Amino acid sequence: MLAGMFGTRARVALAAKGMQYEYREEDLRNKSPLLLQSNPIHKKILLYGPGRKIWTKSGEELEAAKKEFVEILKQLQSELGDKAFFGGERFGFLDVGLVTYSTWFHTYEKCGGFSIEEHCPKLIAWVKRCLEIDFVSGSLADPAKVYDFALVLRKVFGIDTS
Repeated sequence: MLAGMFGTRARVALAAKGMQYEYREEDLRNKSPLLLQSNPIHKKILLYGPGRKIWTKSGEELEAAKKEFVEILKQLQSELGDKAFFGGERFGFLDVGLVTYSTWFHTYEKCGGFSIEEHCPKLIAWVKRCLEIDFVSGSLADPAKVYDFALVLRKVFGIDTS
């Protein structure tokens, strides 16, 4: 899935280890037998989109969601401190787990009308350091495509796109 953060984590980790794998996109409207076997009870993929409140809300709800989201990012930035990466000077486990969220930052900013860098400059500097690593940048989705995907979802779910 283009925008799936959890599958992207696996791609980043496999690329970091230099492991070969076959990547296949799934048509979620016409699920393959292998995909259905992954969740035989509900016959669907469980999805979670952190920051969902930002790209699906408007008005006062949007403002509250932005505030909550920025506070969470500030906590992450605080944990990062002055280190190059969350584990220290080398890209590691925590970075794999967190860098995939950055592909949605552009969407959150566009839909929420705010700048993450303005609130969390060290966190954005960390994202940029991560993107300098070939196996990271080569594994992440294009933020512009993630934004286009979110706009399609907003339309499908009838969310105000004004």
